[in-house]
This record gives sequence, structure tokens and C-alpha cells, in this order.
Amino acid sequence: METDDHKFKYEVGTLIEDMGKLGIITGVLASGALKTNISAIKWRNNYEISYNDGDVQIIAESTFNKLVDKGDIIILSN
Repeated sequence: METDDHKFKYEVGTLIEDMGKLGIITGVLASGALKTNISAIKWRNNYEISYNDGDVQIIAESTFNKLVDKGDIIILSN
């Protein structure tokens, strides 16, 4: 998915397994798009992930990619 001049590696709808929990990417949030006062989150690219237990998390794109590379997060469908 592209937002302005940035292309995200994973798109909305990507199904994941994260430490045994099933999740889906429900949003890709480009730097500056998130409405928050926490600058560390606001000025980075983020994924919004919704889990089957009802939990919703915002994770930095760079952190998400590192966890995929390590095998901690498994991409089930892209």
C-alpha cells in the first residue's frame, strides 16, 4: 500500500500469527497521520493490528518488519 511517497511492505488485510495469536493488519498509518500527542508514535510509519481476542495494537513499521524477519511474527496471507 502506498501513502504519499512511502510504500508499505504489507497491506491492510494481511493475516498474521503473532506469538500464537491470530491478527490482521487493519490500518497502515503514514508518518504524521496518527492523531496523538506522543511524537514517537506520531512521526513514524505504523501498522494497526487487530487480534482475534479483541486487542488492537499500533506497531512501528520498522519493528514489525524486524519481528517478521526474526520469525516472531508469521505472515499467513498477504
